[in-house]
Amino acid sequence: MDNLFENLHNDKKPLAERMRPKSLDEFVGQKHILGKGKLLRRLIEAKRVPSVIFFGPPGTGKTTLARIIADTSNSNFVKLNAISNGVADVKAVIDQAKKDFELYGKRTYLLLDECHRWSKAQSDSLLASLENGYINFVGCTTENPSYSMTRAIVSRCSVFEFKPIDSEDIKDVLKRTIASDEGLKAYNIKIDEDALEYFATACGGDVRSALNGLEIGAITTNSNANNEILITRDIAAECLQKKALSLNDDVYYHILSAFCKSLRGSDATAALYYANRLIEAGVEPQVLARRTIAHASEDVGLSAPNALLQACASLYALDNLGMPEGNLALTQAIIYVCESPKDNRVVKAMNMAQDDARNHPDDRVPDYLKNHTEASKKYKYPHDYGGYVNQQYLPDSLKDRKYFERKDKNN
Repeated sequence: MDNLFENLHNDKKPLAERMRPKSLDEFVGQKHILGKGKLLRRLIEAKRVPSVIFFGPPGTGKTTLARIIADTSNSNFVKLNAISNGVADVKAVIDQAKKDFELYGKRTYLLLDECHRWSKAQSDSLLASLENGYINFVGCTTENPSYSMTRAIVSRCSVFEFKPIDSEDIKDVLKRTIASDEGLKAYNIKIDEDALEYFATACGGDVRSALNGLEIGAITTNSNANNEILITRDIAAECLQKKALSLNDDVYYHILSAFCKSLRGSDATAALYYANRLIEAGVEPQVLARRTIAHASEDVGLSAPNALLQACASLYALDNLGMPEGNLALTQAIIYVCESPKDNRVVKAMNMAQDDARNHPDDRVPDYLKNHTEASKKYKYPHDYGGYVNQQYLPDSLKDRKYFERKDKNN
């Protein structure tokens, strides 16, 4: 809510806060849910956004969009944080929201950051007000709500996934910030194209991180003879506290492709070389761990199931230990995947199943496989036959399909 002090010392606010978009036209990214004709955009434009949960990486616009939704619908907006606010705070918001709704017909949007941190008891305190319509809940979280939040809350919300912001969109935000009175226009910044590209790629799709780095560069860099603050790639790397990438997009993807093909080709030496070359260039090691996880299923699969466990453990180690210790687990996983026997039956089975599911979405399920029908009494319970019984499980149109062929144990 606006007050006398809303704009006081506005220049002392963090840059990311000053440049926060105030309308859908200013909002960048998330075209998969906010593009023209997309569901969430239609709901916002119709001023009928229900309770929602936004989940995705930091700096992708979750809180910003919640504010835009509240402003667009002319509703009250209250922000709480699941780490610092408890049930008593929620009840106070609910009481005020009920009064505003009954007296003025005005709804309240309650934004709860880090909503996955709430216990079941805290979550349950919201349920009645959600049912009565006093409050529209907007939960923001970096965790998938399907397994991190209580089912009662999730079932009452529409869930939208936010993705990292595209580098071109981030560059547009940075250019606008440099030229904006609310941003950094007073600093008379000149930024190298290399530095702009670096900010946009090295921030990992996090606009807030890119803006924070740019602000640090503006504040700490001395003006040149022309009274300009020149931001170079090295300054950008220092401000983001990351190494300056020594490769462009094309080279990055070429090396990443070589890393993946080395995993598939069982060459641990080459895979480790390409992995560490990317890391030394400033690429987040988690990128390599995620690719290793994918190849553990795609190229190793059931021939050595522990490869997937090793790869997943490497990502866990990197997230919890960081570098350089996390690189030990990544190295172990890469070697394990390379040394494992190769088998692509999993990916082939997945692709065939996806094709049939798309091309045969309405085929009839055999009657004896249906749930609690007269015909289901004809279902043969495999354990009554020693663990296996020959019967048809697929629809008639696919009854002869085989996605997965067992290998002879002697092969």
